[in-house]
Amino acid sequence: MQTGQMRRREFITLIGGAAAAWPLAARAKQRAAMPIVGYLDFYAAEPTGIFLAAFHKGLGEAGYVEGRNVSIEYRYANSEKERLPEMVADLAC
Repeated sequence: MQTGQMRRREFITLIGGAAAAWPLAARAKQRAAMPIVGYLDFYAAEPTGIFLAAFHKGLGEAGYVEGRNVSIEYRYANSEKERLPEMVADLAC
């Protein structure tokens, strides 16, 4: 009988450990699914620093910090309006 009891205890320990680890695995998967925000600017990266700062400020006020809980994809058209549709499509994918 002791062998049966030991197997039962091992089984209960195994199930208990898996149940305790499951929420940790679920949280790890949730972290991996960080939201991605696209930032599209008609101009070049340097001259638009003030707009980019305002963008980051607005995200921060909404509780988002780049690299911590949101990822940002940047695209700059360098004043070439014909590039915009392609850049929008790239960000939408």
